[in-house]
Parts: sequence; structure tokens; C-alpha cells
Amino acid sequence: MEEKNYRIDLLEAQNAKLTKSERIYRMICESSDFGYIYQNLTCDEIQTYGAFEILFGIKLQRVRDFDLLYEKIFEEDRNLVADTFFPEKEGSNFATCECRLINDHVWYRIITRIEKEEDTGYVDKIITIMNITKEKVQHSDLLYMAYYDITTGIYNRNYFVSLLTEFISRADKEKCRVSLMMIDIDDFKKINDVQGIIVGDELLQQIGSYLKSHMIKDRVICSHVNNDIFCVAIYDPTGKYSVENFYQTLKRRFADAFVMSSGQEISITASVGVAEFPDAGGSALDLINCADIVVYNCKKMGKNILQYFEAPILDDFLKNVDIENKLKDAAFNNNFVMYYQPQYYASDRKLRGVEALIRWRDAAGRMIPPSVFIPIAEKNGLIDSIGQFVVEESIKQYKKWCDFYGVHFKVSINISSLQYKKDNFVDSIMTIIDRNAVDPSEVELEITESILIDDFEAVTAKLTRMRNFGVSISLDDFGTGYSSLSYLKKFPIDTLKIDKSFIDTVLDDASTRIITESTLNMSHAMGFETVAEGVENEKQFNYLTEAGCDVIQGFYLGKPIPAVKVDELLSYMNN
Repeated sequence: MEEKNYRIDLLEAQNAKLTKSERIYRMICESSDFGYIYQNLTCDEIQTYGAFEILFGIKLQRVRDFDLLYEKIFEEDRNLVADTFFPEKEGSNFATCECRLINDHVWYRIITRIEKEEDTGYVDKIITIMNITKEKVQHSDLLYMAYYDITTGIYNRNYFVSLLTEFISRADKEKCRVSLMMIDIDDFKKINDVQGIIVGDELLQQIGSYLKSHMIKDRVICSHVNNDIFCVAIYDPTGKYSVENFYQTLKRRFADAFVMSSGQEISITASVGVAEFPDAGGSALDLINCADIVVYNCKKMGKNILQYFEAPILDDFLKNVDIENKLKDAAFNNNFVMYYQPQYYASDRKLRGVEALIRWRDAAGRMIPPSVFIPIAEKNGLIDSIGQFVVEESIKQYKKWCDFYGVHFKVSINISSLQYKKDNFVDSIMTIIDRNAVDPSEVELEITESILIDDFEAVTAKLTRMRNFGVSISLDDFGTGYSSLSYLKKFPIDTLKIDKSFIDTVLDDASTRIITESTLNMSHAMGFETVAEGVENEKQFNYLTEAGCDVIQGFYLGKPIPAVKVDELLSYMNN
């Protein structure tokens, strides 16, 4: 009798436990944003839970009622959804898909799981339906960011370089030409200064829209390269698609004023430099550099003209500015100085580190920015010695700060893409770090996406060695290049730096805010630290801090300063 009562008590306890579990399960389902469909496969009945009826506005009671749900689904997705609902037909116990609703921009992810019992086979089916519209929108924005310029809607610089490289490779095989037109809007700075950057951006948008209307896949491509500069590449430029025809069409359009949304009319002209493969060079960057020099020559000749690249133009350019010889002397004598721009944690404004920035002081005492001499150094091979100076000087100076002030932080060093191609690059960096007895984890190398264009695998292998050694890797100017999304998860990086071009407009442009916030969310989800560069005012700082950016760099918290000023900063921090 006692054993019988024990069994009854045990059974009642088990039933109570099951009832409680079912009640908890229902509470979880009903409070979820997801919709659920349950089917006991031994019968035709189904039950819905969670937000299902809110999502679709219908009730389902039997399997045949799935037809009511199919009517809500975009027609092209219905078969995919049907296959996902019934994976058992294919002998599977799991299936998933993504689908759209009819006449709506709503996306759902559907996941079907089936539980089996060895004796009876398939028994219970659970279908989970979740709204992924926000995820899709963010993904779409990030894809757009990877290939297109935010201001104009045409190809961005790095993706254009990639496509131009494909043009050149194809032209080399087919023994034909590729023309690159660099279009520099004359006196654009005056328009920005007088009319304001909003009017300037609207003008750029209209120019970009006009150029986009002339794009022909695999034949004519356009890009907004930088501020007032556009590039057009023409494959096999003959007849209808010749440079001359395109230029005359462009001149006719520019002869008519551009009408702004305010009704204001703006008339413009452009200086156009043309460089052609194979005459001007064998790579995309060669053509761009040569076209840039021709544009510079056009400006000197009075603007509003078209000119082709010829070897004497390059010679005259280098002779007139005398920059190459001066640069050689500067590299030989190390006539460079290092500046350092502080980086601060957004949460408490404590010093995170400094970015090392090279400057060149010429014989007259004038400070020449790297944007002027680095491209020439890369072209004539001086970048190796200059890059070596930057690494040596930065790490040696950082060691002095560590020893004297007893502080430790990050020293970030920009590395040219050409430096990465050197076989001894990794060993050279490691040797300098070891020689100065610096902790590798306090050294950060900043790279740009352009290094991925030529040999992604080789560069990744070198950077992986650096990370294994302890050095951090930062991806600079994120969002301006073509490879951001496709390579991001494969690339050995620790930090993403959001490009200044996004920070400049993040307060005024809704699309920029969406992209910036999506980038921050994605970066944190992938475990990356985020740095915003070019932060120039308190409003930008407050916005980025609230958006979750980790580190702030820019004039608002600190301009680039010489080493002696960093000494003063560290001394102040220690007091």
C-alpha cells in the first residue's frame, strides 16, 4: 500500500513539474517578439504562440491553414517557405530561410526544427518566425557604403581603383587602351566658402548624378575620388566612347548652370587631365597619379581645359616644384620630425594613446604635410627609408616616455602599403620593438584597405605574424574602401577607425548616422575596438559617445603636437 501511494505521489509530482514547465514555456513564448507554430506530427492540428497573430493577423488551426500564411508571403518566396515548413519531406529535421511579405518592406527569418523518437519517428515540430527587417536594412546600408560614395551615389575611390585595375588587366590581354579622365571642378573651394558646404554637396550630387547617367557596365565607369575631383575610366576609348566625345558632352552640360533646390543657379568649369594605359603607366594608381599631375598642369595654364599626359609634363612638374630632389635629401639626412595626436577614451577622456604622424620641414623651415610628399615617396622608392624612420623614431620616443613618466599607452604607427610588400617587413618591426624593449601589445600598426588590392593572402599572413607577436592592428579610414565587408571577418584586426568623412556629416545626415551606428554595432559584435577620427567639436563628441564609440581622436580633444608637447601633457597627467 505504501509503495502504491509512493508511486501516486511521484506521478503527481511529475505531472505538476510538467504543468509548471508548460506554463513557463507559454509565458516565454507570449512575451517574445517571435512568432511560433507548433505541430504534433501524429495529427493535423497546429497551434500558434508568441507574436504570430500580431505579425500576420491570422489564426492557424490545421496544416491546411498554411495556405492562409502563404498568401501573405511574396510570391517568389512561397516555394522556399513551403520547403522550410516541411523539411521532413526531404528526410531532414531542420530547415531555415528568409522571406518577404507582399507589398511591404518586411523581412522574416523562418527556422523549423523537428524532434524525433527512435520508435515512432518524427513527433514534434516547432517553427520560429522572427522579424529581421532592421538587420536587412543595416546590411544593405553597409553594402552600399562598401562600394558607393555617400555624397554622390557613384563609385567610391577604392572600388573604382579595383574596377580600373580590372579594365587594365583586360586591356592588357586584348591589346587595347584604357583612358582615365580626372575631372577637377575649378574654384570649388570658393563655392564652399561663399555658398556653404550644403550647397557645395548638392552641387557634387548633381554632378555625380550626371556622370552616373553616362555609365555603361564594362565600358564607362565613374567615381567621386575626393571632394571636388571625379574620375571617369573608358575601356577601349574609340568613336562614340572616346575621351573627346565625353569631354564635349561634359562641356555642354557645364555650360548650363546647375539649379539648386533653393532655386540658386551655379555655373562651373572643370580642368580635365587624361592618362592612358599603357602609355602613362601599367597600373590603376599609375594612371591616377599621372592624371593628377596633368590636372595640376591644367590649373597652372588657366583652368577649364583638357590635357593628355605626356612624359615632359611629369618632368616639368617635378622640376618646377623640385620636390623629388628635396625629398631625397630629406630622406638621406632624416630631415623629418614626428608629431603625435592624442587619442582619448570616450567614456572618461583618459589617454588611450597617440598616433604618430610624420612631418617634413624643408630648408626654408616650412612644414610640408605627408599628403604632399608620401605619394611621391611611394612612387620613387623613398617610402622604405621614410617608413623605417617613422617606426624607429616613434618607438624610441615612446620608450623614453615609458621610462621617464612610468606610463603605458598605445603608440599607433601608419604603415604604407608598399612597406607591407617587403619580405623583411615583419622581422624589421619585431627587431625595432625588441631593441627598444617595448611591450609589443603597446604598439599598434594602422593599415588602409588599399593594401588588400594586390595580395590579400600575403598581407594577411604578415599581419597575423605581427598579431601573434603581440602587436595590435588597426584598419584606418574604414568605410571608404571597397573591401570592408568582404574581408573584414577574415582580416586579423583589433580596431576599426571610422573615417573623418563620416564624422563631418554625422550630425546633419540621417544616412550617415545609420551607417555610423551600424558600423559601431557591427564592430562591437565582432569584438573590435572603435576609434572615430576627425572629431572637431563637442556635439560630435557627445553623439559618438552616446552611440557607443570607444575612442575619440581629433582637434576637439587634441591636435597633432611635437614630442615636447606630449612631454608636457604626460607631466600634467602625472601631477
